[in-house]
Amino acid sequence: MTFLIVIIATAIIFDFINGFHDSANSIATIVSTRVLTPFQAVIWAAFFNFVAFFIFTEHGVADTIKKMVREDVITETILFGGLMGAIVWNLLTWWWGIPSSSSHALLGGFTGAAFAKAGIGAINMDKLATVIAFIPLAPLIGMVASYLIAVLVMNLAKRLPASKTDKYFRKLQLLSSALFSLGHGGNDAQKTMGIIWAALAFHGLVKPGDELPSWVALSCYSAMALGTLFGGWRIVKTMGQKLAKLRPFEGFCAETAGALTLFVVTGLKVPVSTTHTITGSIMGTGMTKRLSAVRWGVAGNIVFAWIVTIPASAIMGAVTFWALHLFGL
Repeated sequence: MTFLIVIIATAIIFDFINGFHDSANSIATIVSTRVLTPFQAVIWAAFFNFVAFFIFTEHGVADTIKKMVREDVITETILFGGLMGAIVWNLLTWWWGIPSSSSHALLGGFTGAAFAKAGIGAINMDKLATVIAFIPLAPLIGMVASYLIAVLVMNLAKRLPASKTDKYFRKLQLLSSALFSLGHGGNDAQKTMGIIWAALAFHGLVKPGDELPSWVALSCYSAMALGTLFGGWRIVKTMGQKLAKLRPFEGFCAETAGALTLFVVTGLKVPVSTTHTITGSIMGTGMTKRLSAVRWGVAGNIVFAWIVTIPASAIMGAVTFWALHLFGL
């Protein structure tokens, strides 16, 4: 039971780091367009990260994470190893200013620890395959949606003076940013809930068919919101200033496309990367001007981080599992 408390506490810490690491997802566009200051933006994003608790009452994404590893294989050391692998990778990429995926770091750590214990058969490959498929799909959906929304908006607003366009979309971007933060909270916080849910099931504290305890959801949404309040400015610079230069209407289009993508995939119970989603959306708006408006070198570095996140965090999860095993845990 003591180890269960440690796992829950570590999961909450990971959720805080998730919010801290991924706060750039919610605020990069609205900060780069100067609609809000960084301080105002993190408060705005954190509030709507928490409000997601009242909106996303179904926990399908958490259930998907919980079932990523076969139930008969899951142990406390696998859960703890998975969390530690994700935490270490998140902190490293935050320090380097790389917008990697907290979601994929957790999946990598969890499946890596499970593989270290029981091999490839420990992993539910159909669920993992869905997540891997959405590594390219999430940013692609965000990119296409953002491009189409931007084209539509430009045609609707083409007769408006530039000053009025800017004025209107500065206000509208508050709405789009709020929606994206809701989607961000609704998808990301559930990933940590899935780990805690699996830990409670291992101890028999929840039975098959039981709903996720509400205190778990409340704790995870709260931890993520607090993490967002302390957000990582290093990654904001990469996402909002280096990838493409944005005006308020472009920020609105990127955030709206990202929010729509997150709401849809959460409804489909698919854990995706909000980092990938908003990156694709920002690129989509940049492409409405010209392809060269997107800094493809920066985008390439981000994509490289996407590719290495799951294997890197899987190795860290496996190493943590083996270390605990050596100490007889």
